[in-house]
Amino acid sequence: MHTIDLTFVGRGLHEELVAYIADQEDFYAEENVHVALRDGCTWDEQRLRRGATIGLGRALLSRLTDGIGWVALTVNTQRPLFWFLARPDVGSLTDLAGRRLAVHEPHTAPGCFARIVLRGAGLDPDHDVHCVVRPPGDYGMDLRRLREGEIDAAFVGSTMAPEAIAAEYGWRLLAWVGDHFQIPTVGVAVDPTRTDPDAPAVHAVVRAHRRALRVIHDDPDTTVRHIHTFLGRHTVAEARIHYRRFIAPFFTTDGQADLAVGNSAITAVATELGVPATVTAAEFYRTTPDTPA
Repeated sequence: MHTIDLTFVGRGLHEELVAYIADQEDFYAEENVHVALRDGCTWDEQRLRRGATIGLGRALLSRLTDGIGWVALTVNTQRPLFWFLARPDVGSLTDLAGRRLAVHEPHTAPGCFARIVLRGAGLDPDHDVHCVVRPPGDYGMDLRRLREGEIDAAFVGSTMAPEAIAAEYGWRLLAWVGDHFQIPTVGVAVDPTRTDPDAPAVHAVVRAHRRALRVIHDDPDTTVRHIHTFLGRHTVAEARIHYRRFIAPFFTTDGQADLAVGNSAITAVATELGVPATVTAAEFYRTTPDTPA
């Protein structure tokens, strides 16, 4: 049996769902690969590049800023699962002007995406919004600070169903990033200088993840059951609504990247980071329809 380390760099459905399904449905074992799932949320790039990673957004930022030659081999979605959640007196993204927004650091992938969306709404994140930078996590402290009025809005990820949270507390769901910014994101990426993209273990992981993507589309009940393990504070009905709204329509069926979307996203990310767009989508997203057994 082949072996490989596979690292996630964030928490929640966005980052973990496909790998979780592949593991729980025994697709890794059936593809003859032993996968050690590693928590790399706090790892630096040098440690991260030792194995495969799920975090394509972070890999792209690393390629643009560090020159590490990451390549993505399969893609789960083009619509990042992050949302702007706000107190009821904030009616729209533009109303965030002068408000306190809890958000990721600017040079993280979620932070970069948030800034791109804010700029699209006509806001300068460095001057128009009071950004309260905090590390990624389960966003539970953000919800507490929203309840207590310490912040006006929070940029949150997929450790919760934000529509259900907004309804529970009478808050507003200002925007879903996927409606405003698209980028082929989360999947499997490797640094070819450390891990051969054509290694049997890598191909096996890609095949397992693409089988998991088909489960998401072909077996809603199984997918919702797995989703509910991530959304423990929500009912099964809320998990199903979340699946129908944000997962089923937007996760790929075959792991392929839309290169036109990829080129546009790379340009936007490089512009936000203030660095040259030194890689094309075709160079970074090397997603091919089939991987050899």
